[in-house]
Amino acid sequence: MAGNSSATRTGRLVIISGPSGAGKSTVVRGVLEASPLPLLPSVSATTRPPRPGETDGEDYYFLTPAEFHRRQEAGDFLESKEVHGRGDWYGTLRFPVEEGLAAGKWVVLEIDVEGMLAVQPHFPDAITIFIHSGSREELERRLRTRGTESEFSLNRRLAAAEEELAKKHHYRHEVVNHDREEAVREIVAILAKVAAEAA
Repeated sequence: MAGNSSATRTGRLVIISGPSGAGKSTVVRGVLEASPLPLLPSVSATTRPPRPGETDGEDYYFLTPAEFHRRQEAGDFLESKEVHGRGDWYGTLRFPVEEGLAAGKWVVLEIDVEGMLAVQPHFPDAITIFIHSGSREELERRLRTRGTESEFSLNRRLAAAEEELAKKHHYRHEVVNHDREEAVREIVAILAKVAAEAA
């Protein structure tokens, strides 16, 4: 182990992914509140304009398309992608993640499977957790209950979810979100076990 050397990463990277509708955002919020570890949520960058109430640097780093692509070219992103063909780009900036790790934080990335596969080679000791609803039928029920999806959009999300589920074996841990509080407890326990093993 690295001991107390300040030249090595002292924090841990936690990557949480799951299909749209799996409830991962609410579970991640619960984990951030419940875990005693020094968790730090990663803030993504995006080219989409801020929505009412959103704050730059807290909800997202809001970048112009030109600035986003300049930073892509400079290698400033751990991962980035255009989402659903809308022309909006999202990505994880390298510096805030590395800064958090150097400060001893457990930096939490909530990103998709494609993003995890891009980031994980740079952080082979990352704690990777895949959250899903347990079945395609349950996922479809949740998406329909939202009432925010057209039939075309819903079918596209379900197809994307099936592709992501096929890659869940790339993750060290799998959590089925039947109940939010139970899923939160399960992830808090996973993180506590990792921390204990590293102590």
